[in-house]
Amino acid sequence: MIGEQKTPRETATASASGTASATASTKLPDAWAHTPLTVVMPTYNEAGNLPGMVELLMGLDLPGLRLLIVDDSSPDGTGQIAEDLAEGHLAEDGTPRMSVLHRTTKDGLGRAYAAGMAKAVEDGARYVLQMDADGSHPSGKIAEMLGVAMSTGAGLVVGSRYVPGGTLSDAWGAHRKLLSRWANAYASTILGTRVRDITGGFNMWSAEALRAIDLASVGSAGYSFQVEMKFKALRRDFQVMEVPIHFEDRTIGESKMNLAVQLESIAMPWKLRARAGKR
Repeated sequence: MIGEQKTPRETATASASGTASATASTKLPDAWAHTPLTVVMPTYNEAGNLPGMVELLMGLDLPGLRLLIVDDSSPDGTGQIAEDLAEGHLAEDGTPRMSVLHRTTKDGLGRAYAAGMAKAVEDGARYVLQMDADGSHPSGKIAEMLGVAMSTGAGLVVGSRYVPGGTLSDAWGAHRKLLSRWANAYASTILGTRVRDITGGFNMWSAEALRAIDLASVGSAGYSFQVEMKFKALRRDFQVMEVPIHFEDRTIGESKMNLAVQLESIAMPWKLRARAGKR
């Protein structure tokens, strides 16, 4: 059973997944800054948020960074806005720094991430970053996360709300903060891991880890995708590091969380534990 005994790597990962300290203005060596890194950003009705997010990302001192928007046929025209923005962002060699993957079926955040991450690896990304379009994830932490990944060889670096130095938006009430912490403790306890922000969605993956996980095998459609992916990485012996972030609340648009997504998130840790126990 997963909760009864950790593998040697899981133990090492747990002790390593504390705070990896650096400033938000991390300056990487030139060779590291040019590392092929693709930010995968799913969108659905994010027309009000996307232009600002694109400017923030394209303004980072990371020449190797590319942005892949995965749009699920947003009724508000987010997909076309993304296409228009992409035309204005080219690398020094004239190649696009931004592209758009249009999906015709809205079947969940997890499916959108899986499609985008698979394309990013196929197109040559060495690292892939999951990032929301609503402004909740701090773009200023991306260079630090890339630096931690490259300096430690970790397969996954988590932008964590729950390691020392991590904080939540003041807009979150006490009930919402308590619920978020409970969700993390719930999933981590069932799965027997010490990743402190196992439900977090600001994650940097090595291409090697994504290939080993096999994105096509991931069953989660909603937010439980975050838990399933981390658990699969640990089961495949990849090191996980966590760096502290400030998680901001969205100011434009509406959350995509619904009852079906919540129920999937409750059930998924038990399903993963049962499958692992059978193996």
